[in-house]
Amino acid sequence: GMGWALLGVGLLLALYTLLRYGLRSAPRPRTRPALRGRTAIVTGGSSGIGAATALELARCGARVILATRNAVRGEAAASRIRTETGNEEVRFMHLDLASLRSVRAFASTFLRQEPHLHLLINNAGVSAGGTTEDGFSLPFQVNHLGHFLLTQLLLERLRSCGPSRVVIVASSAHCAGRLRPGSLGRPPPGLFSAFQDYCDSKLANVLHARELATREQDTRVTCYAVHPGFVNTGLFRHAPLWLKPLLLPLAWLLFLDASEGAQVVLDCATQDGLEPLSGRYFTDSGPQQPWPPGRDDRLARALWEGSERLVGL
Repeated sequence: GMGWALLGVGLLLALYTLLRYGLRSAPRPRTRPALRGRTAIVTGGSSGIGAATALELARCGARVILATRNAVRGEAAASRIRTETGNEEVRFMHLDLASLRSVRAFASTFLRQEPHLHLLINNAGVSAGGTTEDGFSLPFQVNHLGHFLLTQLLLERLRSCGPSRVVIVASSAHCAGRLRPGSLGRPPPGLFSAFQDYCDSKLANVLHARELATREQDTRVTCYAVHPGFVNTGLFRHAPLWLKPLLLPLAWLLFLDASEGAQVVLDCATQDGLEPLSGRYFTDSGPQQPWPPGRDDRLARALWEGSERLVGL
């Protein structure tokens, strides 16, 4: 009996390994340019795709600011990256995107302490429902509004250090996004409110990149929206309990790990010659057409004006 059980477990493990590595193509090895003398901010840089992106930027010699909410995790990540890369220019700065007050405080501290900014990686994200201290839905504020305000407050510095880039981590979930300019920042109604809210915020990310590129056409600031692939990060830690047993095996089998997901973010941050593609939406296969709502220029402009109003710019 025991032998058969062991054999069964062995076969399952073998099948799992075959599936996990057979269903996913091997990542292409990429060479990255030297980034010495360049400064990058990575929001949500203490874990997941953000930490993997920050690690690689530090490895290329950049000065990297991990802009995250949790000081203990942020300091630990900065210290780990310094040790692993030998690059001493990695530091933590506190940023809570669920608080517009915190975004303003971060920006003014950064502008006072740091003379340069070449790369802004708007990566932090949440999928949980809830409301922020500013009265907006949590995913919409963390994933879009907080980053919108942050980008606006740092834009002058990005311009003066050009050529510089803004990379916004979006998602193919934007395909299900529905933005109603009249009710921006309010959680959508219905049973799947949190999921819809997440999709809406990811559509906002795609449209934000599009409109920012349009507005910065005559400057040396370019902008890219990125779908990093389906990555096994902590993003779904707030998924409903009944969904977790379904999500977890799927995540292990099919999803990329964080360092694989970071590759397309790093491509958009560092690859030469991407300037003509400013405002576009990238996946691992390069620039792609976003879903139709992600190409709606009228909606992009309405979102921009609505976002300015909501953050008080």
